[in-house]
Amino acid sequence: MMQSEIETRSREAAEGMEEAVALLRAGQLVAFPTETVYGLGADAGDDRTVAKIFEAKGRPRFNPLIVHTLGVDWAVRLAELSPLAERLAEAFWPGPFTLVLPRRSNAPLSLLVSAGLDTVAIRVPAHPVARELLRRSARFVAAPSANRSGAVSPTTAAHVAESLAGRVSLVLDGGACKVGLESTVVDATGEQPVLLRPGGITREMIEKAAGPLAEKKSNGESRITSPGQLESHYAPALPLRLNATSVGAEEALLAFGPDAPAGAAKTLNLSQGGNLVEAAANLFAMLRALDDPAYSGIAVVPVPERELGAAINDRLRRAAAPRPGAATVAQDPSKA
Repeated sequence: MMQSEIETRSREAAEGMEEAVALLRAGQLVAFPTETVYGLGADAGDDRTVAKIFEAKGRPRFNPLIVHTLGVDWAVRLAELSPLAERLAEAFWPGPFTLVLPRRSNAPLSLLVSAGLDTVAIRVPAHPVARELLRRSARFVAAPSANRSGAVSPTTAAHVAESLAGRVSLVLDGGACKVGLESTVVDATGEQPVLLRPGGITREMIEKAAGPLAEKKSNGESRITSPGQLESHYAPALPLRLNATSVGAEEALLAFGPDAPAGAAKTLNLSQGGNLVEAAANLFAMLRALDDPAYSGIAVVPVPERELGAAINDRLRRAAAPRPGAATVAQDPSKA
């Protein structure tokens, strides 16, 4: 159950566009049609709004999200496009095709969009309703499929309303999606394209445009990751100590709620009031801010294992897991 349910309404796209734009700019969730499936849209630059996507979907992990935009001239503000990426974009944008690209350090995007990674997944949709929403809102829009996590992807407005009632403010009804299958996702960060998720743009089409595909890495620590193909995430260089109830003077503290232990070298609180949406919105930025060699490690207080807390804890456990060449897990100073 969401912390605060909202009224969900469906409107014909032409009639509801003005309201959809206003809601998107105000930090609300809006579902809209694309040529693949309906997307659950949020302002990709707003941490709190992006966190609402994960809450609404009941998404158990912070998987990267696809950012929708109008074209290459917008995409270059978010990512670096190599000659390979430019060839692929020219061949398949706009359309059911997503490129995973190196994210620019100054990209106006929430870190939650990329699940803390240094890459970003970008798509230029062809559907006229999606393009009108992007144009009129003048926003980069993060939009996974508009359904509860694990459910069948929605290809009509009715599917969205059935799956996300009380979790999305407005569903723009643009009729049935033509493709009905999520976009093809290709990693274009290297010298050869890597197919991460098959879709309407086939392997043969990709190779015709950009040459032979490279094999997808299977190692869980691979830097290649995207919607539909996930394991590796940003993890801090400092060791993480989870479920901390006390903190050492040389440790940084990632707190949650009003009763954080005192004594840390630096403390950042995911949510002083214990709000899990706020905590999710702050997670990656605060982890990065505390990842400083001035501290011996990062202590993390317990986060409730409910609603978005499950996804936050999943991410923290992954960040704390042993990695080859990484520092050892921090020890509780009270037990040293």
